[in-house]
Amino acid sequence: MPQGDAKALVEARGASFGWASRPVVGPLSLVVRRGDFLAIVGPNGSGKSTLARGLVGLLPALSGACSSSTTRVGFVPQREALDPVWPITVEEVVRTGAAGRLSGWRGYSKAQRDAVRARMVEVGVDELRAKPFRSLSGGQRQRVLVARALVAQPELLVMDEPTSGVDREAALVLRELLSALVGEAGLTLIVVTHQLELVRGAATRVLRIEGGRAREVEPSQLDRVGADLSEGA
Repeated sequence: MPQGDAKALVEARGASFGWASRPVVGPLSLVVRRGDFLAIVGPNGSGKSTLARGLVGLLPALSGACSSSTTRVGFVPQREALDPVWPITVEEVVRTGAAGRLSGWRGYSKAQRDAVRARMVEVGVDELRAKPFRSLSGGQRQRVLVARALVAQPELLVMDEPTSGVDREAALVLRELLSALVGEAGLTLIVVTHQLELVRGAATRVLRIEGGRAREVEPSQLDRVGADLSEGA
């Protein structure tokens, strides 16, 4: 989709983001348009996650401005950010993504229940639906969290380091899933990662973050400009 013809979902104008009034990344100007697969890459600690949270409104801009034309945003956090110790099943985790967040399975409509099942099938975790979430492997957990985010039918899906703590085989499965999601009509992706293999050949746009500074590079140049990303700590 040509960028000039695409609807802007998120627009940052000279925006900086950070914590406790201290800028971590920016200032930068960026437009995320419908149908984009934007990969935000850079070493660990460079400000990637801070930027992603700012773009979707989880952090206010410390300078400049950032606006969005949609409230339908799905967010998949790093695996470590959601590691429950209570006995909750895969289906129960996915169910929490349903609109309304009503208590009790009977409080959900048939359409919501169907959406939960359809998303579990779509990401390949339907056979795991009765298993405790905490018993799953890292890659399986990430797919469950993607299903949860997709239940609400977001226009924009943001994934923060989705391959953190998963093995190479699981990372490749997640990559195939992301590639499939790109093909969904109307779905826009922002993926934060320092592992290039996840987005190589799939991302339509690449934003390189280093030392809090951002610059957009051609996806075809991903390997050349990011050869050191796997070494970030």
